[in-house]
Amino acid sequence: MSSIVVPLLWLFNTVITLYIWVILAMVIMSWLTAFNVVNARNPFVAQVDRALFALTNPVMGPVRRIIPSIGGLDISPIIVVILLEFVRRLVNSLVLGSGLFGF
Repeated sequence: MSSIVVPLLWLFNTVITLYIWVILAMVIMSWLTAFNVVNARNPFVAQVDRALFALTNPVMGPVRRIIPSIGGLDISPIIVVILLEFVRRLVNSLVLGSGLFGF
């Protein structure tokens, strides 16, 4: 295996992991603002909320258009995390030559 493949695979896995954490932060922020735990009018809270929305909306938007919220519950973060994990495992198995669900 090429000496560049392993670092690229590590970078790919790290980016996927970080994006999953951003999605989790977006979900937690939406809960905190929905239940008035944090003040959405606070400039810092509003800035964090806008940043999380800007980072996640390019992926979440198309999923939300395909799968609308069910009874007011947005399941698009769950779908996106499952798809990201599938892509990560698929790429790892193709690059490393192991089974699809091998670790």
